Amino acid sequence: MRLGTGAGTPVGKVDPRPVLIVTGLIQEARIASGPGMTVICSSSDPQQLRALLTVFDPATIRGVISFGVAGGLDPTLKSGDIVVATEVLAGDARWLAGLALNDDVMAGFGFGRRRIVRGRLAGAEQVVAARHLKEALHLETGAAAVDMESHIAAEYADKAGLPFAALRVVSDPAHRALPSLARAAIKPNGDIDLRKVLRSVARNPRSLRDLVATGIDFNRALRSLRGCRGLLLGSEGLVPANL
Repeated sequence: MRLGTGAGTPVGKVDPRPVLIVTGLIQEARIASGPGMTVICSSSDPQQLRALLTVFDPATIRGVISFGVAGGLDPTLKSGDIVVATEVLAGDARWLAGLALNDDVMAGFGFGRRRIVRGRLAGAEQVVAARHLKEALHLETGAAAVDMESHIAAEYADKAGLPFAALRVVSDPAHRALPSLARAAIKPNGDIDLRKVLRSVARNPRSLRDLVATGIDFNRALRSLRGCRGLLLGSEGLVPANL
């Protein structure tokens, strides 16, 4: 993903500043980490993300990308399908994602059965877990997926005058409710509290089936996300439309 040369950079010169990658989970942050990228992880806490961005100097980066998994809203999308944002919506606010995706790349990037689609992302302040809530949000916004970081990253980029893009992979599809345990087991650092998971399953063995299905979806989404990492920097397929 090329995010332009940046303000003050001579034409033809490459901006040496990194791109800020905004994630919600430590697994996403680990996938994104590498040369040319500065990665922050919100631990799926919108307020924590805002606090991190408040003290982050926008002059040190050349663009912002929201990168990670998301909850599916479009019922045609399966876990592992990839959504490249055209815009991000949150309440009455709307931010365009300055990203154009080459159709040839979408058709043949090599994700096997995984789809790559352009679509809206909805921003939420808390996990949208229940099926009926996903359906209602889809009807209200027309968004393909929902996450808790993209709208905050988009607002930050807009205020800082930086290019913004978002790439999210569906983890829990629209037809699947996200178990409460899956939401509660996230540690403050964004990692998963396995002890808490095991204790909860021991108390309520019936929760194991839903948790296993969620885990399968999540692992499938992470595999797709790893395949997307090459699109973050330097790809000819992903180019900000406004630069």
